[in-house]
Amino acid sequence: MKKITWLSMLAAAGTGLVMTVKRSQSSAPQGVAGDRKGIITHALEAGARTLQKTAPLNRFNVYLVGFHPMKEDPQHQMEAHHYCHQMNEDFAQCILFDGNGPEARLTGIEYIVSEKLFQSLPEDEKQYWHPHNFEILSGQLVAPAIPEIAEHELMLLKMNSYGKTWHVWDTSGRSGPSNIPLGPPMLAWSFNRDGEADEDMILSRDRQVGVSTSDKRRHRQDLVRLAHPQCGVASLYGKFAGPTEPIPGVVEASSR
Repeated sequence: MKKITWLSMLAAAGTGLVMTVKRSQSSAPQGVAGDRKGIITHALEAGARTLQKTAPLNRFNVYLVGFHPMKEDPQHQMEAHHYCHQMNEDFAQCILFDGNGPEARLTGIEYIVSEKLFQSLPEDEKQYWHPHNFEILSGQLVAPAIPEIAEHELMLLKMNSYGKTWHVWDTSGRSGPSNIPLGPPMLAWSFNRDGEADEDMILSRDRQVGVSTSDKRRHRQDLVRLAHPQCGVASLYGKFAGPTEPIPGVVEASSR
């Protein structure tokens, strides 16, 4: 009884109301191993929402959706919902999820740097950083729900940038059971030619977030003239099953 009283007080601190703690009737999130939350967990969460601060998370306020092939296994492809904090003009950090709902599963992280910062990296470090121009110019990278003019400006700022991405959970199920993170982290890459990304994956994303990849591509043609040759564009060339085609503005800077 003492534990229930203490938990009730803690939860009440988060609501401003006297709370009677009851066993949760909600089921566990789909696709996640483990039992549903119990009364202690619910009470701790309720109190923590007010008593604890989550300052590092407050600025992850830029939402992007794109796709990643794994560098060592390009047929292994994932949709990635990025929640990003632009720390300054040259550096952003992103948390990756498999969706945008309250029960989305955290699948990885990505750091994004400008061309200037990428060029400052040691040569042996650059092998981990993928180029972004194809993602932008192809229309595959989108920022849902913001005005077209604002999204266009965001994409302009990301031209010629690079990302370093590690996926730690394949929730797609392609690698087997996906209700718990298994195996080593996987270095992700970018698509750099038409025909590399699974078309059904793109169409599914477009339906889910209400965008048209082909429309985005048309609206971004003015950005082609701003594209610089990038390292890593050719890293996965010839490693996809079907025919692929280059697009204007996406050019390899050097082999590595």
